[in-house]
Amino acid sequence: MEGSSPRLLDRVRSAIRVRHLSRRTEKAYVGWIRRFIVFHGKRHPADMGSAEVTRFLTSLATDARVAASTQNQALAALLFLYRVVLERDVGWLDDLVRAKQPARLPVVLSRDEVGRVLVALDGDARLVATLMYGGGLRLLECLRLRVKDADFQRGQLVVRGGKGDRDRVTVFPQACRAPLARHLERVRAQHERDVASGCGWVELPLALATKYPRAGREWPWQWVFPATRTYRDRETGRQRRHHLHETALQRAVREAAKRAGIVKRVTTHTFRHSFATHVLEDGYDIRTVQTLLGHRDVRTTMVYTHVLGRGPAGVLSPLDRLLTHPSNTPHAPLVYPDAASRITLPLVPSPPRRITEFRR
Repeated sequence: MEGSSPRLLDRVRSAIRVRHLSRRTEKAYVGWIRRFIVFHGKRHPADMGSAEVTRFLTSLATDARVAASTQNQALAALLFLYRVVLERDVGWLDDLVRAKQPARLPVVLSRDEVGRVLVALDGDARLVATLMYGGGLRLLECLRLRVKDADFQRGQLVVRGGKGDRDRVTVFPQACRAPLARHLERVRAQHERDVASGCGWVELPLALATKYPRAGREWPWQWVFPATRTYRDRETGRQRRHHLHETALQRAVREAAKRAGIVKRVTTHTFRHSFATHVLEDGYDIRTVQTLLGHRDVRTTMVYTHVLGRGPAGVLSPLDRLLTHPSNTPHAPLVYPDAASRITLPLVPSPPRRITEFRR
């Protein structure tokens, strides 16, 4: 499979990089193509077609029981392989068994729960989580912030190369500015020590390192949340410092939620869900929230309207109205089968029956 020159997976990587797709897309596509080849006994994809693609994707849905989004990602990878790399059309996949796409609601924390989780965090993890909640940032969007992206004067954060490789501007919370300024003072001192020792480089996007050879060492391009250790880049040989790894923050948030006694499933993305919900609760229009979140379609933002008092939480149960409605009628206890709970209900006489004449 990989003995020919150039190798298939190298051609895939080259095609992805030419189109400036993200590294995560490259890793995912190469992984799915490799699994597809192994699934069919290491046959070359050029010797296979729509039937083999259908069998592989159907197996993911029926045997592996993957989510619909996972199957769609595998389909996208194989379509990219055949249409872009091999320049072949796999045709219609009529017999493909698609994984069902269930409707899921996001996990949203109350304002009190958000505060409890933030208090349970400490150090850089607390500052990262505070910015994610305060600005509606995704985890990697927050970790990839550079010094120049935090505009203290205008009170905004510039997100570069977010999901879909789109830039946007979002809220820079007033409460975060002083802590972030103190944090950046420590980061700058660390950067100056790195430069003095011959390090101090960071990765630059696309070809900026070629256009501005010294920019990778300048202060505005440094990460807001740098990693604790440096590494040597294999291509340039320079000693670089990456940003904090996302798994460290994910683990810290999970542990903080446990310490705070939150029984909901809390992840770093929960802060983004909570931001959107609370901003809508404060009366801001849906289009403003869509812009802050960077959603391409407003229907994606509409999912957060389920907590605005128009869903189940906004409906007063008839039982609650019955128990709280003022009445001078005598009351009798409602006893459940286990006799553990007693609720006093008013004895309201039944309304008289009405006979309605239906006329044709």
